[in-house]
Amino acid sequence: MASAADQMAANVNLGVFAKATDLKRRIWFTLGALIVYRMGTFITLPGIDPQVMADIMQQQSAGVLGMFDVFAGGALSRMSIFALNIMPYISAAIIMQLMAAVNPALEQMKKEGISGRVKMNQYTRYLTVGICALQALGIASGLEGATSSTGALAVTTPGIFFKFTTVITLVGGTMFLVWLGEQISERGIGQGVSLLIFAGIVAGLPGAIAQTLELGRTGAMSPVVIVGLIIGIIATIFLICFVELAQRRIIVQYPKRQVGNKMTGGESSHLPLKLNTAGVIPAIFASSILLMPLTVAGLQGGAVDPSGEGGILNTIGVLLGRGQPLYLFLYSVFIAFFAFFYTALVFNPADTAENLRKHGGFVPGIRPGKNTAEYIDYVLTRLTTVGSIYLIIVCLLPEMLISRMNVTFYFGGTSLLIVVNVTLNTVQQIQSHLLAHQYEGLIKKSKLRGRNR
Repeated sequence: MASAADQMAANVNLGVFAKATDLKRRIWFTLGALIVYRMGTFITLPGIDPQVMADIMQQQSAGVLGMFDVFAGGALSRMSIFALNIMPYISAAIIMQLMAAVNPALEQMKKEGISGRVKMNQYTRYLTVGICALQALGIASGLEGATSSTGALAVTTPGIFFKFTTVITLVGGTMFLVWLGEQISERGIGQGVSLLIFAGIVAGLPGAIAQTLELGRTGAMSPVVIVGLIIGIIATIFLICFVELAQRRIIVQYPKRQVGNKMTGGESSHLPLKLNTAGVIPAIFASSILLMPLTVAGLQGGAVDPSGEGGILNTIGVLLGRGQPLYLFLYSVFIAFFAFFYTALVFNPADTAENLRKHGGFVPGIRPGKNTAEYIDYVLTRLTTVGSIYLIIVCLLPEMLISRMNVTFYFGGTSLLIVVNVTLNTVQQIQSHLLAHQYEGLIKKSKLRGRNR
């Protein structure tokens, strides 16, 4: 009976999807935009030797550049026009959120509704251009002195003109991706910026799987380890799905009111609090901070020497190598710190309690105002504690696999978090469109029946 019911529900969903022309148009637009993005990642900057650049990125694959190259879908290793990807825009958005928390004028602007959001987005774009220009200038200067393991130069014609064209091209590429992400959010399906990062990670998955299977074929990795790796990835995906969909619902009661001869209100609602409010931001920030010494050490003097010889910077690089006890400890501390920090940044219990009080809502057994804010903050702190532990587990286990089993970075916890989160969000939006289309059909049918009567 259960299988028959599931089959009927699937047939109904397929029938609704077949009639939802607007949803299909949105999906096709999203796929077309992602194809344009992937094509751009293969257009190399003028004056760059692709083979030398690939050799240089191979030497820096263990550093922060390797992590960003995963998010960029290989655009950084190919030094394409989308080498900076969408990361400067994300950095600018986070900086604007931080500034809004300490600047009263920006905080008031956020509360002005649509007009305030439009101004904030405009300022974010201006800041994105500035960050892109600085990063592009640094990349251009670094590329002019970069050499491969054989001593070949990465830039064929260094000089002022190369720096100028590199800065203009990289800034233009990032701003094009910002525009493309906004178009996906408005005319497509899903959150555009997240989908661009998702596409970059997923694009490298086939190569990562082939590399892992090649290790098994050559005997570098036993079949038992590969099977265990697959089971671990599936279990991690289930864990991420379970936690990301988990909510703590605080009951909110609204009092009854006399409006004329009728009694209105008296209904109860709930305030949903996610178990992991910070999302994947803590993992990204913690990885960036800890991988920075490895990258600096590699740029200053090649690969990090495991023997510890080569100065203080090289010693720090060895101690903070992947899988080392100090690295794992600091990684856990930074994830926990950023989980609490970002949650406090994006969710204000005092504002939530004030909004409930203005609309007449209250939590049963809790006085409105300050007491409600303290109660919400207490619940949110407990949830964030559990969420940070979950992030530490998801991120640390893959790091151990990467360091001890020679597993590629694509199976890292941060990558899985981004892929699963974006997939869940996109599926939820598709379901919302299908549900809205179903309701529209019911409303049209009810109107036709009313006219016939």
